[in-house]
Amino acid sequence: MADCTELYPRLGYAFKEKKLLQQALTLGFGDHFSGYERLEFLGDRVLGVIVAQMLYQHFPHEAEGDLARRFSDLTRAETLAAVSRKLQFSEYIISAAPSNKPELTKAVLSDVCEAVIAALFLDGGFEAARQFVVRYWEDPMNKFTAPPVDSKTKLQEWAQARGLPLPEYTQLDRTGPDHNPVFTMQVTVKGQPVVSAVGKSKREASQAAAAELLKKVTKHD
Repeated sequence: MADCTELYPRLGYAFKEKKLLQQALTLGFGDHFSGYERLEFLGDRVLGVIVAQMLYQHFPHEAEGDLARRFSDLTRAETLAAVSRKLQFSEYIISAAPSNKPELTKAVLSDVCEAVIAALFLDGGFEAARQFVVRYWEDPMNKFTAPPVDSKTKLQEWAQARGLPLPEYTQLDRTGPDHNPVFTMQVTVKGQPVVSAVGKSKREASQAAAAELLKKVTKHD
C-alpha cells in the first residue's frame, strides 16, 4: 500500500493527524465511519463555499445566473474526478473491506476528492482547504471567458425559443449498490422524441439525456 504522506507536496500541506487523510482515501462500502462518506459530505460544502468566494471575487461584473453556471461546472463530478486523476489519488485509495476490490469510477474519484478537502479543512482549518482548492481550481475557473452552458440549459433555451414547455425529467431506474449507484433519467419535450440516458447521479444522467435529445432536435435546425 502506498504511503499517503507522499501526497503532502501535491496537497501543499502536511497533516498533523495522518488518519484523517487515510480515511478520506478509504472506500467504506457502506461503513460510514471507516470510509470517506462522512468526510465527503463535509468536503462538498467546504468546496462550495470556497468556489463561490473565488467566483464572486474573480467575476465582479457577472450576474448571479452566470456565476451559478460557472459554479455548477467547477463543482461537478467530472471536475473533481479530473483533480483526483491529476493528483493520482487512485494509487493511494484503499478498501475497508479487503475482499472488495474498489472500482475507481468517476463518482468514486469525485467523492474522494471532496473527502480530501474535508480532511484538509478539519486538520488545517479553512485556509488549508482554501489554498488547495485555489491551487487546483483556478485554471479550470479561468478556462471560459464566458460562463459555460450545460446541456440541460441549452435544451431549455432551445425549447423556450420555440414556445415549447420546459423539458421534463423523470427518473426511470436506480440500480447498483449505495456506494456506486447508476441512475436512468428520461427527458421529454412536447412534440419531440423521448430520450433516456444513464449516469452515476441524477444530474449526470439528466445532462446525458439532454445532450442526446439536443443532438436529435438540432440535426434538422
